[in-house]
Amino acid sequence: MAFIKNLFEKNFLEYASYVIKDRAIPDLEDGLKPVQRRILHSLFEMDDGKFNKVANVVGHCMQYHPHGDASIGDALVVLANKEYFINKQGNFGNILTGDGASAPRYIECRVTQLAKDFFYNPKLTNYTDSYDGRHKEPLLFPTKIPVILVIGAEGIAVGMSTKILPHNILEVLEAEKACLNNKKFQLFPDFPCGGFVDVSDYRDGLGKVLVRAKLDTSDPKKIVIRELPFGSTTESMIASIENATKSGRLKIQSINDFTAGNVEIEIKLARGVYTEETIDALYAFTECEQSISVNLLVIQDNFPVVITVTDVIKHHAKQLVTILVKELELEKKELTDKYHLRNIERIFIEQRIYKLIESQKTADGVEKAVLKGFVPFMKEVGARGISHEDIEHLLKIPIRRISLYDINKARTEMDEIKVRIKEINVHLKNPTGYAVSFLDGIAAKIKNDEELGRGERRTKVGSFEKIDVKEVVKKDLSLYYDKVTGYLGTAVTGDLVGECSPFDRVLVVRQNGTWTVQDIQEKVFVGEKAWWIGVADKDEINKKIFTIIYKDKKTALAFIKRCIIEGWIMNKDYSLVPENTDVLHIDTREKFIFNLHYAPKPRLKVLKEEFKAEKYLVKGIKTNGVRLSTKEVKRVEVKK
Repeated sequence: MAFIKNLFEKNFLEYASYVIKDRAIPDLEDGLKPVQRRILHSLFEMDDGKFNKVANVVGHCMQYHPHGDASIGDALVVLANKEYFINKQGNFGNILTGDGASAPRYIECRVTQLAKDFFYNPKLTNYTDSYDGRHKEPLLFPTKIPVILVIGAEGIAVGMSTKILPHNILEVLEAEKACLNNKKFQLFPDFPCGGFVDVSDYRDGLGKVLVRAKLDTSDPKKIVIRELPFGSTTESMIASIENATKSGRLKIQSINDFTAGNVEIEIKLARGVYTEETIDALYAFTECEQSISVNLLVIQDNFPVVITVTDVIKHHAKQLVTILVKELELEKKELTDKYHLRNIERIFIEQRIYKLIESQKTADGVEKAVLKGFVPFMKEVGARGISHEDIEHLLKIPIRRISLYDINKARTEMDEIKVRIKEINVHLKNPTGYAVSFLDGIAAKIKNDEELGRGERRTKVGSFEKIDVKEVVKKDLSLYYDKVTGYLGTAVTGDLVGECSPFDRVLVVRQNGTWTVQDIQEKVFVGEKAWWIGVADKDEINKKIFTIIYKDKKTALAFIKRCIIEGWIMNKDYSLVPENTDVLHIDTREKFIFNLHYAPKPRLKVLKEEFKAEKYLVKGIKTNGVRLSTKEVKRVEVKK
C-alpha cells in the first residue's frame, strides 16, 4: 500500500507540474503557452513570404508538440484571431458570432512582420530537444514587449488557473516607454469586440471588471446591440435574451440578428413596454452586463507566480533593454568580423599578394607566402592580425571575383560598416534611449497598419454600477404558510407571509429553535406552527434582533437570548438554543415585556414576575442565553 501511495503521489505531482508549466499557463518572458510557441516556431521555419495551408503548419508543428493535431489547429486559430502575429487567408471563424473556422485543409496562414520583430532572433534564442529528440525547439523566445498583456490568456491547470485580459497594444508600448523613463503609468483592458468596461475594481490585474454591451436606445420601442461585452458572442447573447424572455424577466416582441462585419442585434419590445424601462432588465438578466474576475498567474523562472500588470511592464522594460543590448553587441561583432574580412580581401587583391603563392608547392609554403605578403600592411590590418582562418578565407576567393574586384565599391562598403559600428557604439552608451526609440518605431508601424485598425482603443472605459437583480425583478409572487399541514410556498393555501420575487430566500424559525434559509418554492414542508417566517434579505435580517426565551428540560429554569442572524449556508439547519431545551417564545421586537409564571411550590409566594427584553444585551448567535430566575418556570406570558 505504501508503494502504491508513493507511486500515485509521484505521478500526480509530475502530472500537475506538467499541466501547469507545459500546457495551461503562459510564460512571463514571451507571453506564450508551449503550443503557441511551437506554432510560431513552425511558422518561422516554414516562412517564405507565401501562405501555407494550416494543415501543413499543424503537421510541421507535430514534430514539436507531443499532443494531437486538433489541439494545435484550435490553438492556431485562436492565435490567428488575435490579429497581431499571424496573417489569415480563408474562414478562421468569427469572434463576434462564435462561428467556428473551416477545416485546416481549406485555410491558410503565414507569420507577420510584427511577430518577427517581437519574437524572431535565432542567434539569441535558447533551444532544447523536442519530445522525441529529433529536432530543436525554442525554450523561450526573446520577446521585446509584454505579449501576455497584448493578447491575454486563459487556462486551467491542476489547483490553479489564469485569467489575463487583453490590453491595447499602443497603450502597452506607451506604458513600457513610461517605465523606461521612470514615469508613472496605468493600464486598463481593451477588448476586440468593443463595448464598455468599468475598471474601478481592476486592482492592477488582480481584481475584477464589469463589462457591458453597447446599446442603441434612440428608438423608444426598439433596442439595438451594437457592440458585445468581452466573453460573449451574438449566439450566446441571443440565447441569454431568449431565456430571460421565457422566464418572464423580459417582454419582447421579436429579436433579429443582422450581424455582418459589425454586431447588430435588434430587439423589438412588446406592446406597452418601452426602452427606458427595459435597459436595466437587459443588464440584470442577460449577457449585456457581466462581471469578470481576473487572475494574472504566469510562469516565471519555472515557477507559477501571481503578479500585477505593473510588475509585467517593469519586467519587460528590463528585458527589452537586455535583448536590445545583446542584439547590438552581436551585430557589432558580426560587422567587425565582416570589416576585417573585407579589409584583408582588399589588401590581398589590391596589393596582388595572391601572386606570391604561384611558386609555392605545399600548403605550408602557401600560408607562409601569404603571411609574408601582409607584413608591410599590418598597420592597415590592425591589432587583430592574420589568422589561419583568414588565410583559408582568402585562398577560397574565386579568380572571377579577383578579376572583377571593384576597389571603390569595397571601400564604400567598409565605410558603411564603420558608420554603422559608430551608431551601435552610441546606442550602447544609452541603451534606454535606444529602447524607447525602438518602441516608437513599432508604434509607428502599428499606427500605419489598417489591418490592425491602426491600434485604436475599441473598448470605452467608464464607471457604472452593477445592476442588482433583486432591484430589477418585480415582487409578484405571494408566499403562503399553512400552520396545520406545515407546508410553505407560492402554491400553498394558508396565511399570507408576504410578497416576494423568485430571487428571494425565506428564513424559517421552527418551534424547536432550529432555523433554515431556503429558496422560494411552490410547496415545501417546513414544519407545523413555525415561530417565525420571513424573507431572508441580509440587509433587513442583519437589523432584526431575535429574542428567544427557553427553559432547560432538567432544571426548568428559564433563559433569554438576544442575537442577530448574520450569515448562513443555504438549506442547512441551525439552532438558536442549546440542546435539551424547550423554546417558550421567539420575538423580533426590539422592546417588549413578558411575565414568567413559576411552578407552585411550598413557601413560594411570588408566582409571576415581569421582565423587559430590551434590558438584556444582544450577543453572538452561538452564545448561550442569560438565566432569568432561579425558580422553575411553568409558562411565559408576553404582553402585547
